[in-house]
Amino acid sequence: MAAYQNDTSSAGVSGFLLNCLVRSPHWRLWLSLPLGLLFLLAMGANTILLITIRMEASLHEPMYYLLSLLSLLDIVLCLTVIPKVLAIFWFDRKSISIFACFLQMFIMNSFLAMESCTFLVMAYDRYVAICHPLRYPSIINDQFVIKAAIFILTRNILLPTPIPILSARLHYCGENVIENCICANMSVSRLSCDDVTVNRLYQFALGWTLLGSDLILIFLSYSLILRAVLRLKAEGAVAKALSTCGSHFILILFFSTILLVFVLTHVAKKKVSPDVPVLLNVLHHVIPADIKQGIQRLLTKEWSRGWGFSSAT
Repeated sequence: MAAYQNDTSSAGVSGFLLNCLVRSPHWRLWLSLPLGLLFLLAMGANTILLITIRMEASLHEPMYYLLSLLSLLDIVLCLTVIPKVLAIFWFDRKSISIFACFLQMFIMNSFLAMESCTFLVMAYDRYVAICHPLRYPSIINDQFVIKAAIFILTRNILLPTPIPILSARLHYCGENVIENCICANMSVSRLSCDDVTVNRLYQFALGWTLLGSDLILIFLSYSLILRAVLRLKAEGAVAKALSTCGSHFILILFFSTILLVFVLTHVAKKKVSPDVPVLLNVLHHVIPADIKQGIQRLLTKEWSRGWGFSSAT
């Protein structure tokens, strides 16, 4: 990505300014306090979770490795976005270098896709645990986690990489104010003097290919889980089956709802305040990480009790 820094700078722009919620400057102090608190809580909770799993030998199992991966992704996303937003709110540090901007763009696109893919793997874990409990130890093992991690990293690094490259190759003729708190692809690309059709099409295709396919497969997994649960006849089996995946499903709904609202506000940007999608984009990188900890504790509690479905199927 560094190879594109000089090429972009020579086009007349040496850096960008993040015009974060400039239309409502009184929001900055009001938002910075809860945002900073959520950031600290998210970072602290994720760090504690990682240390606990690392230090506790009984937690060295596939399902906890998936939780660790999710926590690592949360930490990277929070560190990529929130400190810069807080610097804008507190010190009016709007400037961001070209390299830092495109690096942030790459991390956001890649790690959000990794998070979505991790949800998919966890949904498959729930499917195997409930629909094929006797085969669970042989399917969901350490080798499965390694292969899943390699797939998550490879798919979601290679496919989103063209996004910052396409944006970096554009010519920026003078306007350098990004109407966003972060270096989102289209927020940056629209400042260019060039045609950005390819950027728009690739972003759209990538979103549906990665996030769209993940959500479809996740909901398919839960449809199969629901069908299997309804067939369980043992006393308490239905409640136990639903409790092991209910919190995870709520987390999936929250993740997809935030993205859906963000897309809709962009589509209807003439009818809603332009600060709404900007605010949602910022909160998306910290609120899910914080809420996720409570849900992860519920998952950990259920997993620690064991599956116990073999007698119910």
